[in-house]
Amino acid sequence: MLRDRNAGLYLAGVVISGFGTSALWLASGVWVKELTGSDGLAALCLLAMWAPTLAGPLLGTLADRLRRKPLLIGANLLLAALLLTLFTVDSPSRLWLLYAVLLVYGAAGVVHDAAESALVAAAVDRSLLGDFNGLRMTATEGMKLVAPLAGAALFAAYGGPGVALLDAVTFVLATGLYALLRVREENPRPPGRRAGTTEGVGYLWKHARLRPLVLAGATTMFCSGLSGALLYAVIDGLGHSPAYAGVLYAVQGIGSVAVGLVCGPTLRRLGEHRFAAYGIALTGIAIAARATPSDPVALLCSAAIGAGLPCVLVAALTAVQHETPNALLGRTAATANTLLFTPNVLGLATGAALVELTDYRPLLLALGATLLPTATRLLRHPTNTDHTASRPRSGANPT
Repeated sequence: MLRDRNAGLYLAGVVISGFGTSALWLASGVWVKELTGSDGLAALCLLAMWAPTLAGPLLGTLADRLRRKPLLIGANLLLAALLLTLFTVDSPSRLWLLYAVLLVYGAAGVVHDAAESALVAAAVDRSLLGDFNGLRMTATEGMKLVAPLAGAALFAAYGGPGVALLDAVTFVLATGLYALLRVREENPRPPGRRAGTTEGVGYLWKHARLRPLVLAGATTMFCSGLSGALLYAVIDGLGHSPAYAGVLYAVQGIGSVAVGLVCGPTLRRLGEHRFAAYGIALTGIAIAARATPSDPVALLCSAAIGAGLPCVLVAALTAVQHETPNALLGRTAATANTLLFTPNVLGLATGAALVELTDYRPLLLALGATLLPTATRLLRHPTNTDHTASRPRSGANPT
């Protein structure tokens, strides 16, 4: 995989920019908390970064209307410049600028992911797409394990502007790597009279292979978000302080890193539907088992959830890249991301409300009982016997 020049450059860019993003994700909330003392205002930082995901079908249109390599480069340079404006945030009255930058940050991230998914499908050997998506997951989760600590240390030493500068530098470095990509892109076709954001939605919904994958992924991410909101109740049941969440999150990240390394060959052997179904089943069993008040079980469940969740995400994204015509891939990938990741936020909100009203253990068992039939339905889908490596991709540009 790493001998593929374009894939290696992409992954290096993911590692570098992902480090800066993860550091800023933590530091922005700490920054607001330090300036205002408000937990609610600090939480708005995460909301500002996530909110643009809802506009995925609209923002993904840019990835189909512009050449993708210049779009990636332009998005990175825009964010690098915007991050430097955060040097002026030194009082609560200037926090509006931080929120504005984070909102643009999130929107640019949606466009970036859509353009990247489409460009990768043309730049990387099609037989390696599953490997690439798995390693991308490994790189992203790996950065989440180390970057927040580095961001916290940098914030303590230099404040929020120091972290913003670090993130800006990582975007500039990633831009240099993207500039080295060797990919020949055709000029995008001019929009037709009915071309628009709904084309990606319609294509995804009508596609017999993609629709069940994305719907199963949305269900899984909703249950995952709801389970995540119950985590501190689980920790209370174990008799630990809230800081124990850091241990469980680290173990979950290790599980995601590990499964990302084997995604490619496993996906080729099983096909997208089976691979996703087994990951969903593993996640469901692990979420239900969290109802057991045992430290070893809790650690094992965190690792299993970390390994199971990426399966459906990698399977769905790889299937979208294989099955979608190039001219429509940006909008379809952005729509898929919206449908996959928005339920996670809704699940977090739902779980935050339910945990105050009822015992967490029946909720965990109910979530597991929801995910197991979801996995079974995906296994019974008639197209689950088609393997990733045996399908042609329509509409791909030559490279």
